[in-house]
Amino acid sequence: MILTGTEIHHRRQNLFAWGEMNRSGMKFTIFSRLMLGYFTVFVLVMAVSVYAILKIRQLNRGTDYILNVDNRILEDQKKLAEAILSQVRYERKFFITRDNTFYKQFLSAKGEFERYLGDLLSVVDSPPKKECLDKIKAHYQDYQSLIDQELKHVKANRRYRRSAYDTGKEKATDGILEQLERLENYSRQDIRNRITFLEEAGASAERFAVVMSGAAILLVIATSFLITRGITRPLTALMGKTKEISSGVFKGNLSISSPPEISELSIAFNSMCDKLSVVDRMKTDFFSTMSHELRTPLTSIKEGTSLLLEGVAGTITDKQRRLLNILAEESNRLIGLVSSLLDLSKMEAGMTAYSFEATRLVPLIKKVVEEIGPIAEARKIGVETELDPGIPLLRLDGERILQALRNIIGNALKFTPNGGKVKISAQPVDHGVKVSVADTGPGIPAKDLGTIFEKFQQAPLPGSYPTTGTGLGLAIVKHIITSHGGKIWAESEPGKGSLFVFVLPA
Repeated sequence: MILTGTEIHHRRQNLFAWGEMNRSGMKFTIFSRLMLGYFTVFVLVMAVSVYAILKIRQLNRGTDYILNVDNRILEDQKKLAEAILSQVRYERKFFITRDNTFYKQFLSAKGEFERYLGDLLSVVDSPPKKECLDKIKAHYQDYQSLIDQELKHVKANRRYRRSAYDTGKEKATDGILEQLERLENYSRQDIRNRITFLEEAGASAERFAVVMSGAAILLVIATSFLITRGITRPLTALMGKTKEISSGVFKGNLSISSPPEISELSIAFNSMCDKLSVVDRMKTDFFSTMSHELRTPLTSIKEGTSLLLEGVAGTITDKQRRLLNILAEESNRLIGLVSSLLDLSKMEAGMTAYSFEATRLVPLIKKVVEEIGPIAEARKIGVETELDPGIPLLRLDGERILQALRNIIGNALKFTPNGGKVKISAQPVDHGVKVSVADTGPGIPAKDLGTIFEKFQQAPLPGSYPTTGTGLGLAIVKHIITSHGGKIWAESEPGKGSLFVFVLPA
């Protein structure tokens, strides 16, 4: 068949596309390389683990067999020897003295012998041992037969040849002891054989584990080298750009040659930088607007309301005074909300300046307790403190910690019913100081304990307790504590009060 130039060109194009597709298909991504390497290591580790488990089970079975069978046979063999010797001793004393006490002791030893013999018959594990026990049983039957015959002569008070009976009993006893010795030898040989087998199995398992572990280590090193060689350079560039962002430089000019995943990451990184620049500008505008457009008018409203309440504009009626008081309270509330929003926004943006210096925590707690004293007295709420005098100096921002303490203790006071109790304690712990605030309020449902430190989040309270506030106080507290390198959490059950705890590093 003759091909035209166009057909040849089309075929060349198809072959080129097929080759490109194969080459792209053979190019492993970082994820596929990692997964392949991890899977291979996983298979090796699982193989070693399964083999080790099987060997351990084999060792355990061998050990259990030695303990539960071979050792048991040796113990019962010794007890059989002791029992037959006791029978011989007591029956001789009986036939000489005719004292029934010795006969009873003989019967007791006989019972022990029969019990141990039955136990051995139930656990013997080889034909030679079974043969020994069968012979022991036969010799013992001969021995008991002679005892019974001699006993009849004694009971009938007849004369008989004791020497003949003694010779027969001695022969049967020697046969029993000889077979018991053979049984012991068989058991000890079996123990030696099993120990040798276990040692060989352990050595084999050790060699296999060393080989497989070496192979796994080499594979891990090779995989790590191949993967890290392709990603360390772009990651170094990403790290340098991240440091620029942390210092406030949001220029999205990152361009690196790297595997597909990191190339996509660099594109997303540049996009993030652009968005951060926009957010940074919006944040600056927001702070400017909040500072100049909200706080100033609110302050003016508050001052104007205060002037009206003082009668500067003339006498006011009681109704007007009540309305002005409401306006004053709401103005204070709005000013507090704006201040809290500004504080939280600055903290979230990392713009809050902290002045860390060596400070004592106990005076700060006492100051807050003194501040809330009048409110607690008015509501007849008992405020207890348990402050360890051994609390060390801490590096902290005193004003920010005061802000956190006011929020936590104020919350406890707010949600504690009249006549309740608030307890504040502080004591040193490992590498830090632990502060806890407990109240006798309504408590917090368990499902809400994980969200109460998020902004605008308030736990629903049961009964007649109103949900007040903006939901910003605990979020601010969390930022302050974490900025000091500490941690904070809450513990509570509905109806049993709440416990807020934070730990600051020493």
